[in-house]
Amino acid sequence: MSGQSDVHIEPRTPPATILTAQHLGCVRGARRLFGGVRLQLSCGDMLQVCGPNGSGKTSLLRILAGLSRPDVGRVQWQAPHPHSTRAPQPLWIGHAPGVNGLLTACENLAWLAALHASATRSASMQALANVGLCGFEDVPCHALSAGQQRRVALARLYLPGASPAWILDEPFTALDNDGIAQLERHLADHCRLGGVVVLTSHHHLSLRPATFRALDLGQYAA
Repeated sequence: MSGQSDVHIEPRTPPATILTAQHLGCVRGARRLFGGVRLQLSCGDMLQVCGPNGSGKTSLLRILAGLSRPDVGRVQWQAPHPHSTRAPQPLWIGHAPGVNGLLTACENLAWLAALHASATRSASMQALANVGLCGFEDVPCHALSAGQQRRVALARLYLPGASPAWILDEPFTALDNDGIAQLERHLADHCRLGGVVVLTSHHHLSLRPATFRALDLGQYAA
């Protein structure tokens, strides 16, 4: 008996890098909000951007989402898998729900879904059920509460074919305790399955994936 094991353990492959941001800077008027921000996010990561009011949290998220250009630096999204040929287009949900009050919940979701992937009515109905809006699918959004309108926007996160990269500005706004707990679980599950979440929030996350980290944007102020 040699005392040596015949079991061969393959080295674990590290998660693929999906986002690289180098030396990002943002200026508003004569004031520099932040500068020198560097990020590298891999599949499964969750990043919460923190900082005082006016530190540029929303501006940074808009830059990462491709909605604004940095005054300095560059952002690069990369294909999450070797067999992928295209970098993901981030799914952006801003601090305002962004719903059309004249459209129903289901119509709003179909329109929002078309920004990233097509969705059947059955998929939209299931997504709305997942956020607690079963029975409200055909209600015009102007008749919904602020929390329900927020849920319509967040239903995009439950659609099949959604982007693996989520950028969310204050996603917990107007949600009740049940809605907050449900969204926390969904974000953690998304990261566990290899997705990426970047968010701002004044809410303290009670459920965080092991890959969670925080970025204090106040440390990058002028």
